Amino acid sequence: MRRQWLKFTIFSIAACALSTSATAQKALNTPNWPSKPLRIVVGFPGGSSPDLTARTLAEPLSKALGQPVIVENKVGAGGNIAADLVAKASDNHTIGLMINGNMTTAKLLNPKLAYDPLKDLQPVSLVGVSPLVLMAPLNAPGSSAQAFLAAAKKAGDSWSYGSPGVGTVGHIGMELFKSKTGTQAVHVPYPGYAQVATAMVGGQLQLSMLPPALAMAQVKGDKLRAIGVTSSGRSPLAPELPSMAEVGVTNFNLEIWNAVSAPKSMPVAMVNRLATLVSEIARTPEIRQKLFAQGWQVVGSSPEGLANRIKADTVLFGGIIQTLGVSNQ
Repeated sequence: MRRQWLKFTIFSIAACALSTSATAQKALNTPNWPSKPLRIVVGFPGGSSPDLTARTLAEPLSKALGQPVIVENKVGAGGNIAADLVAKASDNHTIGLMINGNMTTAKLLNPKLAYDPLKDLQPVSLVGVSPLVLMAPLNAPGSSAQAFLAAAKKAGDSWSYGSPGVGTVGHIGMELFKSKTGTQAVHVPYPGYAQVATAMVGGQLQLSMLPPALAMAQVKGDKLRAIGVTSSGRSPLAPELPSMAEVGVTNFNLEIWNAVSAPKSMPVAMVNRLATLVSEIARTPEIRQKLFAQGWQVVGSSPEGLANRIKADTVLFGGIIQTLGVSNQ
């Protein structure tokens, strides 16, 4: 069933991208829109990475649209509560700032999910991408990354790791890490990455994968220890850290991303206008610098560009979910 869903999803995403491309030629002018404040719904707590991105975009987007832009946090279920709210919105004034899983494999992880990311959401713009950083407590065993990994394997299921929710990249990435290293740490979900970091500092967790900005703040504050980034090579977001390959975990390349999404019901002209503004705002030097400081390499894509990334990640993460049997039911 999961494999059939994955094939259908990939086919439908491709069809959606072609449809969006065809209608993108229509006029982008929507003189009577927005007619009231625009709401950006975020599925994670204040101060989380998606929240910071939404708030960074909100002010310049408000100026461009001539209406207030309000960020609203609807926390829970790895961002899926917020995604469901966006999917069901019908006022043409509600959009979402989402992460990978909310727009790709949410339904694959839980067929009973109240929304379907493919059927109920449409891509607006891929804002930024980033690897994660494998983290350990400051007093973790092993003087080197390799020695720490050996200790993690030896610990079996007596260690725990945290993520911002079932099916998020922080969860799937750790499960992939476990399969490649033979570790057996037990998963503990939290509302967001900030709460994961707090739990690590407090000694409740022994492992996690955190966004670079949050990870390096913990390292510089002498609160946590960084092992390496989850990209295939070193990242400009944390150039001093080794890649997974450098610490002995081969064929490991995972990224988180955040993107603006709209309800499927929102007219294409409005979506295209939003996409144009969001991509232009994200790529301005001032906003690019702010997002980089928050841990993002700016993309600022078109709807088609985001649709292509959704397709690629559905294949990548869907394959991991199927192989490892990950589920949030």
